Amino acid sequence: MKVLLITQARIGSTRLPGKVLLPIGEETLLSIHLKRLRVCSTINQIVVATTFEEGVDRLIDICKESKVDYHQGSTEDVLDRFYHTAIQHQPDWVIRVTSDCPLLDSRVVDKVVRKAIESNVDYCANIITEDFPDGQDVEVFKFSVLERAWKEATLLSDREHVTPYIRNNSDIKGGKLFTAHDVKCHSNFNSIRMTVDEKADLIAIRRLIDELGIGSTWEEYVEFIIKHSDSIGNTNIIRNEGYKKSLTKDTK
Repeated sequence: MKVLLITQARIGSTRLPGKVLLPIGEETLLSIHLKRLRVCSTINQIVVATTFEEGVDRLIDICKESKVDYHQGSTEDVLDRFYHTAIQHQPDWVIRVTSDCPLLDSRVVDKVVRKAIESNVDYCANIITEDFPDGQDVEVFKFSVLERAWKEATLLSDREHVTPYIRNNSDIKGGKLFTAHDVKCHSNFNSIRMTVDEKADLIAIRRLIDELGIGSTWEEYVEFIIKHSDSIGNTNIIRNEGYKKSLTKDTK
């Protein structure tokens, strides 16, 4: 059984351009992200799904330095980019994560992968209830399901964000095309941000790493954030704002 982890990474970003290349000490957001993922015990391979944008050479250099494969594809049709990244490796299962989550915990990835394989559902994720911190998002699905989504999805929001077609047509959302399982957290940490969309997020992540390094667990980072909530300045940023913007375009 082959399990392929694909992380999306691009140069362009409306709110914080080139964010995955931004420095944190001697590292970048992307290099920290890849370093933390390489210790996952349930995956066979990591591939970065990127684009042909200007400046992408530096991103590719980080992939090479991290000994991680990459594939370049469409900037706007991310589902197409994601599918063509996956098909080259013919996996049984595909994991989707995003590179603007530098502190994604390998143990969370492994937990969702194990649950997906154990339950043998089409789609398994910890983002349905959204009680994990933003930045610990993991989705796992069968390659055959990804292929079907790539062939059938037509909405802009479905193409830009890879998995909404699968999730919204799953039994957990009242759909009939796919089976799904929701991996829930032991407590509700929905208000905690460990992702990077804006400058305030970057400042928060830099502080976490300055204080705790890049090898701490997600719970240890959360404990620090809660303890210093008065001085962590990214709590008012909207979760999944990019997807919500895409939904507005669907109606135009």
